[in-house]
Amino acid sequence: MNHGCDEFDPNQLTVEQALERILETVAPVSGRERLHLRQALDRVLLEPVVATFDVPPHRNSAMDGYALRAADLGTDGTRLRVVGRSMAGAPFEGRVGAGEAVRIMTGAVVPEGADTVVMQEQTEREGDEVVIRGNHREGANIRHPGEDMRAGSTVLEAGRQLNAADVGLLASLGIAEVTVYRRPRVAFFSTGDELRGIGEPLGEGDIYDSNRYTLDALLARLPVERLDMGVIPDDLEAVRKAFREAAAVADLVLTTGGVSVGEADYIKTVLEELGQIGFWRIAMKPGKPLAFGNLGQAHFFGLPGNPVSTMATFVLFVRPALQRMMGRSPEAPLRLRARVLNDLRKSPGRKDHQRGILRQEGGELVVETTGLQGSHVLSSMSRANCFIVLPRGSGPVASGEEVEVLPFFGLL
Repeated sequence: MNHGCDEFDPNQLTVEQALERILETVAPVSGRERLHLRQALDRVLLEPVVATFDVPPHRNSAMDGYALRAADLGTDGTRLRVVGRSMAGAPFEGRVGAGEAVRIMTGAVVPEGADTVVMQEQTEREGDEVVIRGNHREGANIRHPGEDMRAGSTVLEAGRQLNAADVGLLASLGIAEVTVYRRPRVAFFSTGDELRGIGEPLGEGDIYDSNRYTLDALLARLPVERLDMGVIPDDLEAVRKAFREAAAVADLVLTTGGVSVGEADYIKTVLEELGQIGFWRIAMKPGKPLAFGNLGQAHFFGLPGNPVSTMATFVLFVRPALQRMMGRSPEAPLRLRARVLNDLRKSPGRKDHQRGILRQEGGELVVETTGLQGSHVLSSMSRANCFIVLPRGSGPVASGEEVEVLPFFGLL
């Protein structure tokens, strides 16, 4: 039986089943690169990083103040003779003896003989003496060797996508270069005789090719190599040629358009001829006409042509697949609960992702739709900051009910 685009098909894969099948199929790309830290941000480690020395490498002060012996502290007002100072990069060379103290700065080496640092706000300087106010425990305000990282310990696991804090950590260990997975190569193009490039005049029935720019922007958020293959006309030989060229150079081939019921079936025909189809439909709105398979060694995604569907399927399926190919574990998007402020239309059968605006109001999270929810309404996606996620088996939702939301932060 041929099910139309809006008709319920109980045999379609669920969103969860489709993602599971995708992640079972894709694997990290082969190949490695050796990169300097300045080029390593967002790249994925191929090998674990092991500390070769303790961090910090020596006892150092957590405060500006005075290093002293706890045994010298008595009642409030203890007086000690200041015999020197220890600065970051210029440590005190002597030893702190009985009745002595050393002026010390944050990060400076704690001198031999001292076992406590008293912060300067609890002291009074009088010439070459310091008066200690209050009570202080032995060992206060001292950072010990290896407190942050121990020599021989794994500090970053293989498969870690490096963030700014990781880059700083590596620098603190004196590591200038790391080994990472090479970037997956992604070839992408749009299909359709009606598509025109920006700057070209529009004839009757023509539209500008927005999806290719959207895909380029979505891919730019990931450490992948982007290969823009342009616009492919609705022509069997043109599609065949484009697929062959893309599969020869890419790890993943990404198209938009040409996968919905009623459209020219060139993509399906060529995919069956040159590769294999994993699945062609899923129980999701928007995004039902999602194709997944392979073209030789390259993975293939055929995304719907409607702009909102393109973005939804990229976020939920292509992004996690690329994360796996990058060498890391796919990151499950953050999901929250919020009270919806308007009625939501919904029919059972497909998992629905409606565009919403999430905000905090009176100490709680609330969400409302952006208006028209058609998969062609690009402005509703531009105004949104989240998806309102409605389960496959659910029906309409009344204002005031609690719903699941998927924020766009970091995704679009």
